[in-house]
Formats: sequence, C-alpha cells, structure tokens
Amino acid sequence: MNERTLQALEFDKIIYQLTKEAATSLGEELISALKPSTNIEKVIEMQLETDEAMSILRLNKEVPLGGIFDIRASIKRSKIGGILTIEECLNVASTIYGGRQVKYFIEKIEDELPILSSLVEQITSLRELEQQIKRCIDDKGNMLDQATPKLRSLRSSIRTTENKVREKLIQYTRTKTEQLSESIITIRNDRYVLPVKHEHQHSIGGIVHDQSASGQTVFMEPRAVVQLNNDLQHLYIKEQQEIERILRTLSLAIAESDFELSNNISVLANIDFINARAKLGQKMNASMPTMNDKGIINMQQARHPLIPIDEVVANDIKIGEDYTTIVITGPNTGGKTVTLKLIGLCTLMAQSGLQVPALDGCQMAVFDRVFADIGDEQSIEQNLSTFSSHMSNIVNIVDQVNDKTLVLFDELGAGTDPQEGAALAMSILDEVVGREARIVATTHYPELKAYGYNRKNVINASVEFDINTLQPTYRLLLGVPGRSNAFDISKRLGLDIKIIERAKNHIGIDSKSVESMIGSLEASTRRADQSYKQAHKLLLESEQLYDDLQHAWSNFLDQREQLYKIAEEKAEKSLQKARQKAEMIVSDIRKMQTESFKEHEWIAARKTLEKAQPHLTAEEADETKKPEAKTELQPGDDIKLLTVNQAGTVLEKINDNEYMVQVGMMRVTVDRSNLELMTSKKQEKQTPVATIRGSSHHVKNELDLRGERYEDAIQRLEKYIDDALLVGHAKVSIIHGKGTGALRKGVQNFAHDHPSISSYRNGKANEGGSGVTIIELG
Repeated sequence: MNERTLQALEFDKIIYQLTKEAATSLGEELISALKPSTNIEKVIEMQLETDEAMSILRLNKEVPLGGIFDIRASIKRSKIGGILTIEECLNVASTIYGGRQVKYFIEKIEDELPILSSLVEQITSLRELEQQIKRCIDDKGNMLDQATPKLRSLRSSIRTTENKVREKLIQYTRTKTEQLSESIITIRNDRYVLPVKHEHQHSIGGIVHDQSASGQTVFMEPRAVVQLNNDLQHLYIKEQQEIERILRTLSLAIAESDFELSNNISVLANIDFINARAKLGQKMNASMPTMNDKGIINMQQARHPLIPIDEVVANDIKIGEDYTTIVITGPNTGGKTVTLKLIGLCTLMAQSGLQVPALDGCQMAVFDRVFADIGDEQSIEQNLSTFSSHMSNIVNIVDQVNDKTLVLFDELGAGTDPQEGAALAMSILDEVVGREARIVATTHYPELKAYGYNRKNVINASVEFDINTLQPTYRLLLGVPGRSNAFDISKRLGLDIKIIERAKNHIGIDSKSVESMIGSLEASTRRADQSYKQAHKLLLESEQLYDDLQHAWSNFLDQREQLYKIAEEKAEKSLQKARQKAEMIVSDIRKMQTESFKEHEWIAARKTLEKAQPHLTAEEADETKKPEAKTELQPGDDIKLLTVNQAGTVLEKINDNEYMVQVGMMRVTVDRSNLELMTSKKQEKQTPVATIRGSSHHVKNELDLRGERYEDAIQRLEKYIDDALLVGHAKVSIIHGKGTGALRKGVQNFAHDHPSISSYRNGKANEGGSGVTIIELG
C-alpha cells in the first residue's frame, strides 16, 4: 500500500491502538509490521482468525498469554555455544509453560475453532526441558541447592565456614566493645569485617578494607578470621564455577530444542497478534465483514474508528453495485473529510484482518491499490504550491488507476481559480470513472452538484447541516447534493434581512432553482429515512414474531410426537399386562377342569377374567381392531378371544360393542374388538334357540342373581320365569351362589309357591352344587 495513503488515512493510529492490545513483545512486533494485504484468500483467512478469537471473548474468556517472553536471542546464543544467564533460562522455562497453557486453553474451548486449533497443534510441549530448568532454578531466579550434589555440598561448606567466621567476630563484639564503633558484623569486599574506631585499629590488628567518610571508623578484618575468610572466598569461587557448569548444561539442552522453541515462539506471536485484533474489534464494537474482489462496499451504521463511540455519528455507506462513484458536495462546514477517511480507513482495516465498526452483515472489498489525496483545505492560505502538491499526487494516482483501485479525493480541484478548478475536477473524475475505479470525492464547487445527474455510475451526496445549531450533523445523505447555507447562517447570526435579500438577487435563476431543488430533496430524504426506519423496525418485529411462532409450532409438534409415543408405549404395556393376566387365569381354569373346585373359585376366576380385558381409548380401539371386526357376530359363531388367544363360542350380543361368549367352562362379557370370527355356523346346523314372539332378544336357560339385593332378585326371577314359560323352556338354572343361603331360600320358596313350577332341586356337583337351583317348568 502507498505510504502516503496510509499516513493520510491515519492508519498508524490504528496500529498504535492495536499495539496496546498485545500481551507480548512478540505480538507487538507483528503488529508494527502490519500492512493491508491485497490477497483476498489471505484477507479472508485473517478475518476468520479474528472472528475465532472474538468468539472466545464473547464467552467472557481470554487467551492466557502471560509468562511468554521473546527468547529468540537466547536461543540463538545457546545455539552458537553461549552460556545463558539464570534469568534467560528461567524465561525459556516460563515460555514453554505459557505455550502449553495456551494450547490447553484453546483445545478445551467448547466452540469450534478450526484455525486456532490447528495453530496450537504446532506447539511442542517440551515438558522435560522445562522440568530440567525448574529443578535447578526457582521462580525468583535463584539457583537451587539440589541442582547438583556438588553444589549442595559446596553450599553446605559455605554455610559452615560463614558460621565459624561469625562466631569469632561475635566474640570481638562482646569483648572489644570499647574499641568498636558499633557492635555489629558487616561485609566489605566480600569479606566479613568489624567497624573499629580509628585509634584502636592497632590494638585489634588485622587488615583494613575500608573506612567511613569521616575517617573515624575503619572496617577491619581481624587476623583471627583472615584464613577463614580466605577459605570462604575459595568456596565462593567453586560455587560460581559449579553454577556456570549447570548453566552450560541447561544452555546445551536449550540449544538441542532450538527448532521446537523457535516454532513455539512463532505460533504464540501469531496467536497474540490474532487476539489483539479481536480485542480491538470488541472495544470498537466491530463486526466481521464479508470480503469480495468486486469492489463492493456496503456498511450499515458505519463509524469512524478513531472517533470515540459516544461521540461518533454512524452512517450507511454503499458503493460498487448501483454506482461506482460518490461525489460529496457542499460548503466547507465539516463532515465531508471525516466520511472520506471513514471509507478509506475501514477498507485498510478490513484488508489487514481487522473487523470494521459497523453492523453485522457488512461487505468490504479487497483492492490492489488504495489512493488518498487528502489535505487541509480548510485554510485560507491556499496558494500555488499547495495546488501543485495536490496535482502532482493526482497525476501519480491517475497513472495507476484500474478497476481494482479505490480512490479518495478530498476537495478535488481546490487551490486554484474556481471555474478552472471545477472544470479540472470534472475532467479528472471522468477519466477515473472511465477506468471503473471506486471513487469517493469531496468538493465545494457548485458546478459539481449536477455532475451525478449527468454521469452514469455516479451519485451525489452531502453532509447534513443543522441550521439551528450552525453545526454539521455528520449524517451522510446519499442522492442529495450539498447546498450552500451562507444565507441561512448569516440570518441566524443577525445579518440584516435586507442585505440578505439583495444578495439573493445577485444569484442567477438557475442557482436558485438548484438550491430549492436540493432543499426539497433533503426534506424528502429525511422523510424517506424516517419511513425506512419505521418499516425496518416493523420488519424486525415481524421476523421475530415469525421466528417465535415457528419455534412454538416446532415445540408443539415435538411434544405431540412425544405424547403419541408415550401413549403407544402405555397402551402396549397395558395390553401385554392384560394378556399375561388372562393367560394365567386360563391356566388356572384348565387346572380346575381336572381338579375338584369350589363355586366361589369359579365366580372369582370369571370376574378376574372380565377385569383383565384392557380398557382402550377410542383411538386405541380403532387401531387394534381387525378388518373383520366390522362383521356382526351371531349366537353360535366360533370365535377367538384375542386377549388370551383361546377359542370360544358366542352366546349372546349384549349391545353394539359387547358380547357374552363361552370360553372353556367360563362365560365372559367381551368387547367386540377383542373377538375374531373363526367360522360361522350355518343356520340349519345351529341349535334352535327359542325366542319370544315379537321380542328382539333371546331368553337364556339360566339366570344369574349373584350380587343382587333380595327384593330385586325376586322381581327378576318372577319376570324370568314368565319369559322362560313363554318360549317353552322345560328346565332352567337359577344361579344364586352359596353365601348366607338367604337368596337360595328365597328362590326355592318362590319356586315352591309358583303354580307353573312342577319341581325344583339343588344343582349337582357338575351343575354348580348348592349355589344353583334347578327348576322344572310345566
């Protein structure tokens, strides 16, 4: 990118802000070398890197980049045989640990981070090298005694010798108090000494190593400790030699891992660089742009990156689809240059992998070149040299322009005669527009207000000015050229209205018409903008409502399916349980057929079998019905009772859905859905069943009165005997059970008194015993 362009658009200030977000000097180095890329694949990859780091910040987490140092110089020195210092070795260990922490952090993030994950995969653990260094050096940078057995021994000897020296000197402080300035032990030239009064130095005897500023005190090493101090110095030398030997060993180990260490440093520097881009984007409330190579820029509510968020005015910027050139006209009241720099700076940021301060969904283009001719045209000191400087730059720009270029002209043609400057500006724009470049130009020449209406791919624009506050609002109005506010401003400032009216008469009719048209356009644009915002708000609310309804409907369908499944499972379990219970009952019945039994056991078994029939809902019953279930069954039909998988015979139709059937020795009432027709007996082979003439129902040859109240039972018995006589039954069975015997006695008393009953008796063993009374009619 052109250095002049980077400087004109203040890209260096973005770099400075980005540098402050770096956690290491490694990241700062990469940031300082950052330049916008012209390779769209690389730009897209950088944007994806930044977005992955942003996703970490959205989780309120941060990459742990602490404890990472630039150890490249140390690695290089160890590789050529140099001995690293304790601090350098400790920095290597800290960086190894920091790299491992970064790797672990990225791998544990729940979100998908393919780029960052592939980066940290390249980090080598080097845990053994780190532990080797940490066994020798503590976190404060001290060589540990246990680094080697020899060092431990030397330091033990040093401590012993130091104690001997101190013990002897302590004796002096106790016995020679008057000769000493202070009763303390101190060190001079790495030797233990005593502060002796100048006049008593000969009485103490020994070596003088120093004296006080006043000369009244000398620091003497008594003869008694000279040899001990000599021994101590010898031990110090050996200690230092052993420390150097340990450091040489560590330096060789570091040199052996130089490739892995250098690669780790490179990866960590890149991660710090990416993380810094994300942190700056978060502070700017920026979003990731969709990159293209078609020269399309489309930003909603874009903000200048260098203006504080609480002060900046957001604007919609669009260029590259319906038009390739924006000409921002209007007086020098501020705002035009800010818009120009906004577009240029956001473009440079996007091509550098930085997110742009605009709403989500923005589009940015990758340009091969970005040119900016921006100067301070607000000064009244414009002269030929200023014009020449700008024109020289413009000539250089025009020579390199193509369809992959973004050109930013600020006050094009300014600095010379207005008529010539305007003509020159239009001619330059024609040339650059003809080369299909993307152009944003500002000008205060009124002649260019009509330029956008007469040229293809060009649109006029202006920066709104608030006449009430006499300040620009910095709102960009696309499609509306700027108009002069001189008369309105003068009026607001108190200039006589007569002077203003005379001034208006000096303006041509065409200029008045244009100004009036611009004013109308501004008002229409404001109304359209308000309508758009209202419509957009309604659209967002509608979309939200639609999403909520879709979500609710989806939940309803899921819940319905779940309920269906639960109901099916419940019905299946109920059927299975009923089948099992029925099979158990049938088994008991079969057993009773071969063994002696009591009547109450028959009765209990029959009731249990009836209860075992599953109670299904209407929908479940419909689903379980067989195709032949629609066929009406007739008494005598052979059927299969599906719940117990046993054959039986139809005795009677109770109602539309229930039948009395005989299964083995048991008679039960069963739902039609649980019966399957086996074979229908032909009419001529059926056992004649007497019917009451004119009646629609059959009269069985038995009556079951069990469970009935005494009075109700006798009434039923009386009606039954009448019906049985009418149909011609010769013998009937009255089932009353054993119980207390009261019902049996009542039945037999009734039979004894009834004129149409010839005789009665208790049932035999195979007829139900004393629980049944057999009545002969006639």
